[in-house]
Amino acid sequence: MPAQPDLPLRPMTLGELLDAAMTLLRARALPLLVTAGVLAVLEQAALMPLRELASASPPVYGPAKGSFGLWWLVVATGFAAEAFIICVLGALAAAAAGPALLGRPLANRALWRRARPVLTLPAAIVFAGLCGVAAFGGFVGWLLAYGMFGLVGAVLVIDRTGSFGRAARLAARNGMRGAWTRLAAYLTWFAVRIVLGAGWVAVFAIVSGDRPGWLTWLTPLAWAFANTIAYAALGCVDAVLLLETRIRTEGLDIAISRARSRGEDDAAPLVYAP
Repeated sequence: MPAQPDLPLRPMTLGELLDAAMTLLRARALPLLVTAGVLAVLEQAALMPLRELASASPPVYGPAKGSFGLWWLVVATGFAAEAFIICVLGALAAAAAGPALLGRPLANRALWRRARPVLTLPAAIVFAGLCGVAAFGGFVGWLLAYGMFGLVGAVLVIDRTGSFGRAARLAARNGMRGAWTRLAAYLTWFAVRIVLGAGWVAVFAIVSGDRPGWLTWLTPLAWAFANTIAYAALGCVDAVLLLETRIRTEGLDIAISRARSRGEDDAAPLVYAP
């Protein structure tokens, strides 16, 4: 008999889904936060020289007079970088979400192998390109790209297919519930990132009336810290959202229950069979 699962085998409300994502993050905090932290630091290191060229100053790195075009390019690059990171973390979280749904133990060291990095990384690069180009062209396109195609990392790992079309179909079901859920989670964590990455700097500037030079180096670290938490959480949202959407629209919970009643492998229904 499987152990008590960490994720509910039933449809969930938006609030329950976000809570389940945090449960998954707490259970796999070490691999998810370490991976997110490394990628978030690399992201800030890559963006720092670009921000200098665009004369964007901390804490929020807004546009400088006369540098709007270059600043907009930096913003689009940032959206592409975070799309790549969230997709990778969605795949890593998905490697843990399947066993969590079934109540099966899994060592942290096994997650990366299950995350299928050889297939995940190219898909994440394509997704990053879509989001970067869409952000550069205007945020209406980014809303579509991020909301509709972001589940591809989790789809690769759980469904065992790398189809962007499959990710889009799942996101579009029930009145685009998956897309709206991804965007709602993104906006929620965006607010948290602003507070952790820039809020304390703004308060310091108001209280002291000063902007010391060390903010140039400390602010990217603050953003990296904020992004580490947010990216790991958003990756878990993708993994849980994929499973919940399949339970809601494909009867995944019924298929798993039937497999268990017949003495069959209850992990087999997780693999998508068109």
